[in-house]
Amino acid sequence: MEKPLVLYAICGSQRKASTNRRLLEALRDNAPAGVAIEISDLIGELPIFSPDREGENTPAIVETFAAKIRAADGIIVACPEYAHGLPGGLKNALDWLVSRDEVPFKPVMIAHASHRGDFALEQLTEVLRTMSFALVDGAFLRLPLLGKSDGALAAALAESTISGPLVSALVKFCAAINIPKI
Repeated sequence: MEKPLVLYAICGSQRKASTNRRLLEALRDNAPAGVAIEISDLIGELPIFSPDREGENTPAIVETFAAKIRAADGIIVACPEYAHGLPGGLKNALDWLVSRDEVPFKPVMIAHASHRGDFALEQLTEVLRTMSFALVDGAFLRLPLLGKSDGALAAALAESTISGPLVSALVKFCAAINIPKI
């Protein structure tokens, strides 16, 4: 039996009712057989990044977060746009990983729960590429969920699962991870 594919999902929004979190939950709940998705609850707990706190001074919560990144076969990032930029907590989490070795060439998929937010998506893409994540462009998932009532949001997520964009993006991401490396 093959080892299951483990994906670690990071939500840039810390809101409990975040549409980006709901999108990650829909990906998790509709993952193909053999794929496990864990949604991080650590982002909001990380201290503000400081180079003085790296190495032997790295906080335990940061080590836990980095271990989750290391153990994952791929990363999914769902990110809202705040004031034409990345949410501070997400950028802080990424900053903690910059000088570590968990990230280089780790496959990453971007999911976005809005019809707008291009500034944040451009910034996120730039940051991920600069950090040497392996961005899987063909797996980009964008669903217009922003501003929907809870019922309309659930219906839109169900429809995207049935009609395919949600599952299709996830299947493309998993396929890219499983491509043999030469």
